[in-house]
Amino acid sequence: MSDIDIAELARRTGVRASALRYYEEKGLIASTGRQGLKRLFDPDTVERLSLIALGRASGFSLDEIAAMLAGPAGPEIDKARLRDRADEIGRRIEALTRMREGLLHACACEAPGLMDCPKFRRIVRLAGRKAARPGRRRHDATAV
Repeated sequence: MSDIDIAELARRTGVRASALRYYEEKGLIASTGRQGLKRLFDPDTVERLSLIALGRASGFSLDEIAAMLAGPAGPEIDKARLRDRADEIGRRIEALTRMREGLLHACACEAPGLMDCPKFRRIVRLAGRKAARPGRRRHDATAV
């Protein structure tokens, strides 16, 4: 299969050409040459961009992804690192599930006012404690 230009790569992957140029600058992908002013890429770059998208969706930084993709024989992905990230995502899911349950309770609560509801007050207290901890990320404040 012949190389594809940057516009075609952007069309196939949904990644803007400017992002593709940035990824190339960061060493995440490599062009094979040029056709006029347009960069050319190996068609396998589509799969590599899918790996990058998966890494980004999983919360890895571009630098972390670059390190995992830097192997001379292809991606060398650290499974322990993936397990750690999966555990972190699991904790976030649990926290978001608790938040969802709390919000649904608030919607259905029959107390005259939400602040009259002991369960809702507990949710508010827990959210405040989580948010007040030093070094906590914004998304962690949802752990109620």
